[in-house]
Amino acid sequence: MLIQNFSDLATSSLKKNTLKILESGLTASMPENILPKYISKKEIKIDKTSFKFSDYSNIYTVAFGKAAGSMTRAINAIVPIKAGIVVIPKGSKSKIIGKRFQIFNSGHPKPNQTSIKAAKEVIKFLQNRRKSELVIFLVSGGSSALLALPEKITLSDKIHVTDLLLKSGATIQEFKDLVKYGR
Repeated sequence: MLIQNFSDLATSSLKKNTLKILESGLTASMPENILPKYISKKEIKIDKTSFKFSDYSNIYTVAFGKAAGSMTRAINAIVPIKAGIVVIPKGSKSKIIGKRFQIFNSGHPKPNQTSIKAAKEVIKFLQNRRKSELVIFLVSGGSSALLALPEKITLSDKIHVTDLLLKSGATIQEFKDLVKYGR
């Protein structure tokens, strides 16, 4: 069970049924249950386009967000990934073990110095790839704080603005619009 305190919470039949529905939704959304619909040992299929792994000399991943570790673990179980970068929130335990993956525990919901370091490492990692190599990006929630490379403002300014937006109750869409339109 994903809900570890299920029996403590299921104090009535209504609560038990609600928790079962939640458990079912959580299980269905796990990367190991979703990614095999799009990725096989031979290829990735996105809509009507497929990328055959045999066309590439190496396969890498760059994963960032709250589900980055579990997404990387799920895809690595299907496809032989040569190496990659995984950026997860500070305080999260990495689901990836091994020297092939560079792990960053960055700030979330506010960026920190590790967020900048991780962003620079991703850029450097990508610049070192050849055209014959495939990089699979795995992106989930929290990415805007986990990978931060502010331009024309300091990290302190970005943290301050993020803090103000969080305290104001701004939605994630309002955060995105602010970043997109520079307001």
